[in-house]
Amino acid sequence: MNTHNLPKMLYSYSEGWQDLIQVHPTVAKIFTLYVMPMSLIPPAMFLYSMFATPGAVFPELVPQITVGEALGAAVAFYVAELAMVALMASIIQQMGDVVDATPPYSESFILAAVAPTPLWLSALALFIPSAWAAGIVVALAWVASAALIYHGVYPLFKLDDRSKSRLMGSFVLTAGVIAWGALLVVLALAMSMIVGLR
Repeated sequence: MNTHNLPKMLYSYSEGWQDLIQVHPTVAKIFTLYVMPMSLIPPAMFLYSMFATPGAVFPELVPQITVGEALGAAVAFYVAELAMVALMASIIQQMGDVVDATPPYSESFILAAVAPTPLWLSALALFIPSAWAAGIVVALAWVASAALIYHGVYPLFKLDDRSKSRLMGSFVLTAGVIAWGALLVVLALAMSMIVGLR
């Protein structure tokens, strides 16, 4: 995917989206060349925040976890992220029934891969050792992800009505919020299991 089109995709139903539709990348290509590298950003930044600025954004763990334990939690989170994109694509495809559409899995996967891009990038805010800064950036990332969802549904699923597009976008956004919450639960569970196994 060409990321220089991403800003246009936030506000346009055609800019950037039509390029993706024309190129029609395979699910495997999007997954390996886009989803896998982008999904590395949050776990890597989590590790950075835990050890470079302990306690500045995330509560400092007592007793302090080791690098190996933090790496184990980061790997679990990374695997969960990858699985969640594939699961979201399947959920999005099934949601097509809401607006009488039958989107192919490949188009659903494109939306599931593009929509979380701002959230992946928002993890870079952890370079700033401030929970407030991280919170503001994540809130802005959610707005951007919502914009991508609302503008991506219409061209990808070839809907003939913008109101159907908004309805479908609302369902996808709701599912995305639930998925994001589930990922945070996975991270918390991984951390508690690692500390509990000592």
